[in-house]
Amino acid sequence: MKRDDAATSVRQLHERIDIRARELALHHAQRLRCGRGCDSCCVDDLTVFSIEAERIRTSHQALLRDGTPHPPGACAFLGSEGECRIYADRPYVCRTQGLPLRWFSEDGAGEICELRDICPLNAEGPAPDALPEEACWLIGPVELELANLQAKTRDPHENRIALRALFDRTR
Repeated sequence: MKRDDAATSVRQLHERIDIRARELALHHAQRLRCGRGCDSCCVDDLTVFSIEAERIRTSHQALLRDGTPHPPGACAFLGSEGECRIYADRPYVCRTQGLPLRWFSEDGAGEICELRDICPLNAEGPAPDALPEEACWLIGPVELELANLQAKTRDPHENRIALRALFDRTR
């Protein structure tokens, strides 16, 4: 897959994520407290697939070249008022923050179990475990799609990239 095709595929995937995330946000509108300046989930250790990092590099060259990353402890892309400086091009993980999440994991006995969680700021209302499956964001399918896109365009074993590393002036 060519670089331009990969960039288009990532944008299209992000658009599909946004549609579903908006649906869930409307469904949970009474409980969601997320908004501009709400940055408690914008932590410093977030990593992204290199194909998502490429979208940020391409779309925010001036910021990465001339800008200053937010001080360590929070996402490097936060502005001085807690706003996201790359909002339109933010990675997948940022597009679903705050929503009720569900995923599958192996428990201590080797059994697969479903786990659920929601941002503590959005906890008012039914517990995530009481929500129907379709009222939660399922973690896994999008990550798999990103991994498949990456495998078509880059080394599939390439490590994920820390968002802060995109400001690395030595690159």
